Amino acid sequence: MKKGVVILSSLILGLVFCLPAVAQPSTRAVETIVIDNFDTDKEWTWAVQASRFIADGYPIVKKFEGIPNSLTPYHKDDEPTAMVLGTKAKFDRKGDNWFEVYPKKDDKNYEIPFVGTVTQIDFWVWGANYNYRLEVLVRDADGRVHTLKCGNLMFNGWRNVVVNVPGYIRQHSRLRTGRTDMTFIGFRVRTDANEAVDDYVIYFDQLKYTTNTLANIYDGYGLRNADFGDSDNSSGAAKKNEPAAVDAQ
Repeated sequence: MKKGVVILSSLILGLVFCLPAVAQPSTRAVETIVIDNFDTDKEWTWAVQASRFIADGYPIVKKFEGIPNSLTPYHKDDEPTAMVLGTKAKFDRKGDNWFEVYPKKDDKNYEIPFVGTVTQIDFWVWGANYNYRLEVLVRDADGRVHTLKCGNLMFNGWRNVVVNVPGYIRQHSRLRTGRTDMTFIGFRVRTDANEAVDDYVIYFDQLKYTTNTLANIYDGYGLRNADFGDSDNSSGAAKKNEPAAVDAQ
């Protein structure tokens, strides 16, 4: 009897493993999305603001022709001229000085919405070997600003910086109204209290991020914005991310 059970079990297992594999729908679609490579005009421009001891006429933000050497093989001859975003700052005294580089749209501060669930923010930065610190500012789906530390800028020339987005940052709202996703606010550079502050420049290029674009998509997602015809209260009238001022800290 036991022998018959063993044989029957073996036949069942054999049938299971012989069944054709069925493809399962994927819940991951990892992509790299470029926010700005500064080569062409976007729907936004870039601006800069600074703390109280900034010298008259500063800070300055401007595009320049250039590209990190590591990116040169990827830039084709038929593409627009390679450009980078530069900022120059001078302060009247040493201390806890800072300046922020951020996007603007229609003369208002603009926060760039991220797509999907972001795991990393990736960009190139040109350091002038000053003892300054770089930060990325993001606003979560609940409206709170988070500071992502990107390390010290005490190096010369171009360096690729990759900063991880912590899992505790809420990137998607559970509600249909108000803010919906995490947004990019801008860069912040902080000076060391003992470092020179009378002549500083920094450049940025190839700002992008890695994201799972399907992370917040579910069966029936499109019904979130169905129009019930009740004007401002309609789910179809739910506001998207709106420009918000950079928090001066």
